[in-house]
Amino acid sequence: MILSAPRRVNYAWIVLAVTFLCLFVAAALRGLPGILMLGLEQEFGWSRPAISGAVSVNLLVFGFSGPWLGRWMDIYGPKRVCVISIALLALAAGACALMDQLWQFYCLWGLIAGIGSGGTSIVLGSALVNRWFRERRGLALGVLGAAFSSGQLIFTPLAMQINTDFGWRPALLILAGLLGILVLPLAVWLLADEPGQKGLSASGAQAIEHSKLSDDVSAMRDVVVRSPFWLLAISFAICGFTTSGLFQTHLIPHGIEHGFTEMTMAMSLGLMGATDIVGTLFSGWLCDRFNHRKLLAFYYALRGLSLIGLPYVESTEQLMLFSVIYGLNWLSTVPVTSTLTADLFGRRNVGVVFGWICCAHQIGAAAAAYLAGYLHSLFSNYNLAFICSGAFALLAMLIVTRIRE
Repeated sequence: MILSAPRRVNYAWIVLAVTFLCLFVAAALRGLPGILMLGLEQEFGWSRPAISGAVSVNLLVFGFSGPWLGRWMDIYGPKRVCVISIALLALAAGACALMDQLWQFYCLWGLIAGIGSGGTSIVLGSALVNRWFRERRGLALGVLGAAFSSGQLIFTPLAMQINTDFGWRPALLILAGLLGILVLPLAVWLLADEPGQKGLSASGAQAIEHSKLSDDVSAMRDVVVRSPFWLLAISFAICGFTTSGLFQTHLIPHGIEHGFTEMTMAMSLGLMGATDIVGTLFSGWLCDRFNHRKLLAFYYALRGLSLIGLPYVESTEQLMLFSVIYGLNWLSTVPVTSTLTADLFGRRNVGVVFGWICCAHQIGAAAAAYLAGYLHSLFSNYNLAFICSGAFALLAMLIVTRIRE
């Protein structure tokens, strides 16, 4: 008998693992405002709309920096942008622990952390996956989508416990340390822009590819006149409106006002994160096999119905059931939207094109973060905010059915 040599792991999976870690820890940091809000109100006397405004600035800067950082990824490579962005996030988080003025929160969290977030988003994951994978692209994007969403949810119970026992500053410092001491060195050491730099072929490719970078400006001039781009952008703006901007900022205060404890709400978000891993991975698997438009329409329909029902959740059992249903659908839209972008506009343009689509996502998220706080100041509850977001999700269901692949 002839024993065959053990099969080596394709380096694409190492790149995927490091990218997962980058997105996971960065997303965990972005999930802190909902936990810190009550502490900032109590310690500094800042109003909820003022704190929500800083979060909105962060989301807007995150969104508008995404296209430019995505273009730089296409030109200079994703690794360089990722490393600089992680350094900015670690710096901003560490400095926030020393702040005592509202303008400092706007500068550090709103501007610096916003730019860093733009370079450690799913745009980074999409740019790397579409370079390193020819097969199982949807699954790889599903893995990174799970990191992007579950990082900020799974870490929530731990961050809430740290916040309760020691205050909000240690939670910030722990994540800043993880980014600067663990994630940054691994990204410098192991990330690579594309297989050709390592003398390798992409996963599923038959030969080493040495493709040239496209002219991003010309690509965007061609893209913006096509209706699929605007349909994807509008639907993804609604995705942001119904997820990160609303939930990360206001779900915990909403639950506390409805009689749930802080730890119960933290556990609810943690359960969403756990089920989101299953939902986003399964979405990536489905993305490789089924019609993308129909998948997106189903995801938005399920999200809309669950959000409309949230104000009527009154017991812990109902809250946990909602967490499971919503968690399965949290960012299941990401692998499908990213794959559609690559298929419609070319994989070499994914950084800049998907960057603009993600910009729309963050505009929607910023609008939700601020408007929900404003509606709360008018009505002293978040019920109307959640019902309106559910209606927008149902609108997104109709929008994506108009996309022609």
